[in-house]
Amino acid sequence: MVRALQWIDRPEGIRLIDQTLLPGEEKYLDVCTVDVLVKAIKDLAVRGAPALGAVGAYGVVIAMKQGQAEGWDRAAVERAVDRVRDARPTAVNLAWGVDQVRGLIPRGADAVLEAAHRIAEEDEAANRKLARIGADWILRTTGRDTVRVVTHCNTGALATTAWGTAYGIIHELFDRGALEMVYADETRPLLQGARLTSWELTQDSIPHVVEADGAASSTILRGLVDVAIIGADRIAANGDTANKVGSVALALACQRANIPFVVAAPSSTVDLDTASGEDIPIELRDEAEILGFGTERSTPASARGFNPAFDVTPHDLIAAVVTEWGVVEPARTPDPRLLSRIAGLTTTCS
Repeated sequence: MVRALQWIDRPEGIRLIDQTLLPGEEKYLDVCTVDVLVKAIKDLAVRGAPALGAVGAYGVVIAMKQGQAEGWDRAAVERAVDRVRDARPTAVNLAWGVDQVRGLIPRGADAVLEAAHRIAEEDEAANRKLARIGADWILRTTGRDTVRVVTHCNTGALATTAWGTAYGIIHELFDRGALEMVYADETRPLLQGARLTSWELTQDSIPHVVEADGAASSTILRGLVDVAIIGADRIAANGDTANKVGSVALALACQRANIPFVVAAPSSTVDLDTASGEDIPIELRDEAEILGFGTERSTPASARGFNPAFDVTPHDLIAAVVTEWGVVEPARTPDPRLLSRIAGLTTTCS
């Protein structure tokens, strides 16, 4: 199984697969400083909510070790940790990972590193568990022996520490012989679906086709799929979810077609301190990403770009939210208290 990230001892730091180069080149980055880590996060060399949670925790270790080597005081270390925490504002897992281990800083880097390792290990276990729970729910709800799935962006091993969330459910269905076909949205503007999800599906020999984002709603309304499964970068207390821009179009089409729209994420993505999707900050990325293709500009020189990285799907469009703690059905039972059932018992390390 591909590993999006792992801690290495020589040089001491995080080894990341550079996802900006896939599928053409499999290259790894060894990250040993805060500057390099923040750039890797912002450039999407590492991405995906669960992966960012682990990266956030390991980033605290990097800040501490860099501070020790360069003679930083505690305030300078804390500022460096804040830079890691705030590198991408929409994905709550990045801040969550930092906050899980931050309280251990006085105990030293080894204590923080041990906690970061534990976060990475628990993420893989959680992904495998939610995959089983989600697959059970989908087969029971659709009443089908095999299903056709549409998915958006990338939620596999590249977006997590291992296995995947929404992709993990797809993989679980495939392993059970209960998957007929996957429609993978290309996912503009950086093509995470076409480049990354298709690459993982190919590695796992899972039957799939890649489609333009603009084709997804029609695919659903034409009856070509039985369920949509996506991930989430933040799930608000009322069940609203933020995911890669374009996700809400699938949810609206699923409502019209009367098929389930399923959101899968680890419990750390449930943010009970954020009341609704209106309170989720939406990251705006560089307009150049949509004004051209690669290094070539494809729009008039005077054109400006609008490039939100995420959109918010209202809870009443979501058939199921799946975490390792279970399933809630926001569209059927819009009770904000339900989300606490699948938020788990996550507490800050102490």
